[in-house]
Amino acid sequence: MRKRIATHSGSFHADDVFGVTVLAALFPAHELLRTRDAREIARADFAVDVGGVWDAASGRFDHHQRGFDGARTRQEDGATVRAEGYASAGLVWKEYGVAYVRQAAQAMGQSLPDATLARIAGDIDASLVRYLDLVDTGAEMVAPGAFGLSSQVAALNSAWFEEQGLDTGGRAQLQMERFREAMAIVQRLLQRLVSRRIGQDLAAAKVRSAQRLLDGRVLFLAEGGMPWTAIVVQEMPEVLLVVYPEADESGVRHVVRTVPASEGSFDSRMDFPAAWAGLREQELAAVTGVPDATFCHTNLFIAVARSFEGALRLAEIALPPQSS
Repeated sequence: MRKRIATHSGSFHADDVFGVTVLAALFPAHELLRTRDAREIARADFAVDVGGVWDAASGRFDHHQRGFDGARTRQEDGATVRAEGYASAGLVWKEYGVAYVRQAAQAMGQSLPDATLARIAGDIDASLVRYLDLVDTGAEMVAPGAFGLSSQVAALNSAWFEEQGLDTGGRAQLQMERFREAMAIVQRLLQRLVSRRIGQDLAAAKVRSAQRLLDGRVLFLAEGGMPWTAIVVQEMPEVLLVVYPEADESGVRHVVRTVPASEGSFDSRMDFPAAWAGLREQELAAVTGVPDATFCHTNLFIAVARSFEGALRLAEIALPPQSS
C-alpha cells in the first residue's frame, strides 16, 4: 500500500530529512508531502516534525508541541534518569531503527538476531542520531561551523537569490528538489554507517579466533580490511600489534598497526621505535634490517612490509621486552 509521508514545507533541517529518509527507505511505495496544511497532515500515514503530535502507533513524530516529554534515558548510580530530549530524527529512529537495520542486513544476505539488531540500532542512535537531535533542539552545537551533518544538510536549502522571481509553486518545487537531494545524501551515509556496523558484528567472531603470534602480543588477521579495533581494545589487553594484508596498486603488502589505548584514542598501547618515523623503502630497510620494509608513519602507529614474514619481523623488533 502506498504510504503518505508528510513533513513541513519551507526550510528543512537534518532531523526532518533524516526521519523522512528512514521512513522512505522502509516504505519505498510512498508519496512525500511538504506542507503545513493540517488537513493534508491528518490524511498522511506519517507526519514528521509537523502536526503537533507524538504518537508512534499512528505515525506521528513531532516534538514541537507544548508538553512534549520525549527524552532518552541513561543509567546513573544504578537508576534510570532522563537524558537529552528527542527531536523528530530520534523519534523516528526509536520506532523504526531496528526495522531499518534489519532491512540493511537482509540486503547483505544476513539474518541477525533481534538482540543484535537492537544493539546496532542503539549504536547508530548513540553515534549519529542523538547528535542530530541535540542540534535541532538547541541543546548543543556538537560540531562547529559547517563541519557537522546538521550544518551540511541545512546548507542544501535553496538560497534566497535562487528563489527570486519564482511563484509559490516554483519555490515549492525547488525546495522539494533540494529536500530530495538532502534525503539521498543522508540515505547514502546512513546506509553505509549501518552496513559497516553490521560488518563489525559479522567480523567479531573471526577477530576473536584469529591467530596469536609472538607470545600472544601480535594478532594476525588473514583477511585484510576486517574491523578489529573494538574487539581488540575491549577484550585483548595483551595484544599490542595487529598484522593484516592490504592490497595496493603493486600487489599485496602487509601492515602492522599499533592498538589504540582506548576506542577513539590517538594514543597507542605502544609505539614503533622513534628512529623509524617517516622512513621509507631503503632507509627503513637499513634501520630495521628487514629487506622488504617499505614505510613507517611519522606518528609511529603504522609500519608496512611487502611480505608477511617482513611484517612479522618488524613487529618482533618493535615489541618492548617482556617483564619477567
